[in-house]
Amino acid sequence: MRAIVQDEYGPYAQVLRATQIATPVAGPGEVLVRVRATSVHADVWHAITGIPYVLRLMGSGLPTPKQPVPGTDLAGEVVRVGPGATRFAPGDRVFGEITTTNQWRNAGAFAEFAAVNEAYLEPIPDGMNDREAASVPTAALIALTNLRDQGQLREGQRVLVNGAGGGVGVWAVQLAKALGATVTAVDTSAKLDLLRELGADHVIDYTKQDFTRLGVRYDIVFDIVSQARFSEIREALEPDGTFVIIGHDQYGRSGHRVLGSLGRMLPLMAMSPFVKQIPGIRSGPSRAQNWETIVGLLAEDRIHPVVDPHIFSLEEAVEALDFLVSGAAVGRVVLTV
Repeated sequence: MRAIVQDEYGPYAQVLRATQIATPVAGPGEVLVRVRATSVHADVWHAITGIPYVLRLMGSGLPTPKQPVPGTDLAGEVVRVGPGATRFAPGDRVFGEITTTNQWRNAGAFAEFAAVNEAYLEPIPDGMNDREAASVPTAALIALTNLRDQGQLREGQRVLVNGAGGGVGVWAVQLAKALGATVTAVDTSAKLDLLRELGADHVIDYTKQDFTRLGVRYDIVFDIVSQARFSEIREALEPDGTFVIIGHDQYGRSGHRVLGSLGRMLPLMAMSPFVKQIPGIRSGPSRAQNWETIVGLLAEDRIHPVVDPHIFSLEEAVEALDFLVSGAAVGRVVLTV
């Protein structure tokens, strides 16, 4: 089968290659999926480059990637069912996040076929194409887990999403609205019309205004781009508000080479027992339950995928990563397989 493969960590333009490899076999509880589309996102960049170095100790692999094929999200159809798998039949259209733990590792989605635990997949809702479906899993799960579980979002609260036009941000805006919040979306002027269409009540062009200096306070600041210091963010938080940081480090530009965004997040976690606005790690529903919630909201047409209109083939993975890193993407960047 065709696949994108890496044998070592490093700059993606140097370590990625398109080649033919053996088609995987569906094991117990797995299904073999013919991949039609797969998403390109920041965690894929981290897994390919091996930066920050700590991710290699978190399961990605030392000294080389355990799984040579990148990618964590896919959409496609089932072509074969492994022993004991009962949820799907050949021909069923499915989508999901296929990594078993964190997203900072390769999971095999940048390929024509992938063997996937059937528990990680759900039927693609009616009316949704493969590119749209592939844009959903990781980004929507990050947004829901951090907004509802970590941020403990309640109906009627005021939420600011910083970096609202990217892959995670478009879901954060929609999910906050679906959960009953008043939403302010922050991004570049080119993305503000889309953010209004997604339901944002207010928009801010960060190139013209600094939301921390406008004198407006929010119940939750959902910070995806992770640029402002907490002392600045605090000026935009209610005294009992919550700061939720995603930890996007601008593809290594603002993160520590060894710890990445953890270099910023660990000091914040150390402050959490003493600063009410910084929550410690909060538990919530399981990933499977959150995934069911997302699929349900999609089926009810309360949230919608946002896929950047630029179309990249599987063999154009390097070009897709270039576009992702440029920051120009609106919503999710997707490879068509």
